[in-house]
Amino acid sequence: MVNAFLEFLGDNPHTRLLEFLITGREFDFTLTDLAENAGISWTTLHRVFPVFKKREIVVKTREVGRAKLYKLNQKNNEVKKLILLYDSILNNQLEQLEEKHAQKIRVRAR
Repeated sequence: MVNAFLEFLGDNPHTRLLEFLITGREFDFTLTDLAENAGISWTTLHRVFPVFKKREIVVKTREVGRAKLYKLNQKNNEVKKLILLYDSILNNQLEQLEEKHAQKIRVRAR
């Protein structure tokens, strides 16, 4: 299934990282976790991540040994709006899937 959020905003490193952070908004992650799970290279993460820090999209939560952990800054007003957009896009996709499923059931019932 196509990721509706990435399809809507475009599939690029910024949106991949943003999508992963929004999906895991309650958790904190190392930079390695972010690169691997967002599907971007380490080099690309180091190009994109400073922008996220500067705009306060992410905040540092703690350090475990030498690793720094970050999470989505849900107090940031822009992030709040992005979360609403993300949830809205996914809800619309879910409604469309439910309607397709209901149509299939109606066709079978005839």
